[in-house]
Amino acid sequence: MALKLFNTLTRSKEEFKPIKDNTVSMYNCGPTVYGTPHIGNYRSFLFADILKRYLKFVGYKVTQVMNITDVGHMTSDADEGEDKLEVAAKKENLDPWKIAEKYTKIFMEDLDLLGIDKAEFYPRATETIKEMQDIIKVLLDKGFAYEVDGNVYYDVTKFKDYGKLSGNTLEKLKAQKRSIDDPNKKGAQDFVLWFANSKYTNHIMKWDSPWGEGYPGWHIECSAMSMKLLSSAFDGGKFNPDRFETIDIHTGGEDNKFPHHESEIAQTEGVTGKKFSKFWLHVTFLKVEGEKMAKSVGNFYSIKDLMDKGYSPKQIRYELMATQYRQPMNYTFKGMDDAKIAINRIQETIFALQNVEAVESDFDSDSFIEEKKNAFKEQMDDDLNMSGALGVLFDVIKNTNKAVSALSVADADKLLIFLEEIDSVLNIMDFSKQGAVDGDIDELIKKRDVAREEKDWATSDKIRDELKSKGIELIDTPDGTRWKKI
Repeated sequence: MALKLFNTLTRSKEEFKPIKDNTVSMYNCGPTVYGTPHIGNYRSFLFADILKRYLKFVGYKVTQVMNITDVGHMTSDADEGEDKLEVAAKKENLDPWKIAEKYTKIFMEDLDLLGIDKAEFYPRATETIKEMQDIIKVLLDKGFAYEVDGNVYYDVTKFKDYGKLSGNTLEKLKAQKRSIDDPNKKGAQDFVLWFANSKYTNHIMKWDSPWGEGYPGWHIECSAMSMKLLSSAFDGGKFNPDRFETIDIHTGGEDNKFPHHESEIAQTEGVTGKKFSKFWLHVTFLKVEGEKMAKSVGNFYSIKDLMDKGYSPKQIRYELMATQYRQPMNYTFKGMDDAKIAINRIQETIFALQNVEAVESDFDSDSFIEEKKNAFKEQMDDDLNMSGALGVLFDVIKNTNKAVSALSVADADKLLIFLEEIDSVLNIMDFSKQGAVDGDIDELIKKRDVAREEKDWATSDKIRDELKSKGIELIDTPDGTRWKKI
């Protein structure tokens, strides 16, 4: 079975094949760095990670770009409200540049905690101003944009395919009779490419431009970053839209579909005359205990919040990725507790395989591994069906546990290698050798062994509890004390 993905653009599952040879170009909408990202954001970022890992699993090379929005994203996803960075700056009494640095650092730290593979590029909007301006100039020359009093707008009536991604066609938008908040706009549906004369005269982040000192709109940044880093459009520092190459995959949350992604398509295809992205993939919203996540409800959780509640990053990763990306996810603490149990089950099996000692066995590990690898791949090929893929993993765990007492060291090693292969996609397992420990922990285990020999159960229990607080669980066997990470 070939990999099939649900393409929002065509509203159907399609077989995925890269445009160029064996290399996949992928653009993922990243964070707006005005605050700590929440678990709903990380559901989308984890989907991008699983997708990238699986593409590599089946043999593709992947070039991934995830943008950092540090200017131009208004408090509404259209052009209304204030810039989110400016609002945060006022609230925290910092300038917006420091706000961006603060929350970019938190974002990158969370990626490390969750075991998310780093993208090849994390471009920032503030570092791509020249490229945005170059694109805007061509859009003006081609008649897709117009300038009024220093502000530049995209005229959506000039792009005949506007609405093809989200279904929000011009006819539907006009029927909504939306009022024009900005009197400079020709139509309510038009969007800003450059603000030089916005109503927020105290905006701190500004750059010189042909239309006056100002700052970009939100949508233009992704067009600029994708063209710059995933095509040859800016080779040599000069913009040539004819050198743009259609990218393979563009992802984001379902809230990005409109107006953000719709506007990206209009800009990019307007300026290049070529399809922007072959596949558009969107992650559905996450609810918490059945309710929409909101600070006012008290169910707005960051990664650190969950860790403070006693959950490990791998348990958080497991829970956030366990629901297929297009299925609505209801995050619950029962689900997190179940994730903890699931991770422990996997680690128990890894521990058992690492401690097999038999030389011979009747277990046909090669046939078993081939069957389960095909089953895992079949589920992942079906639009990254994570629940099905995890079902295959736990079938492997169940059958391995049944056979483990009769396995040879050679078979155990093959099964461990197979689990490592699956984990190159999932990244929820720990394969560090669990048996002998160095340093202070080793000393504590020796002291506990002495206490047990002397029947000093109080000291033995105290040391066990101390090691547990360090993430080490002890297992007493006839051959001595062994340990595993928890």
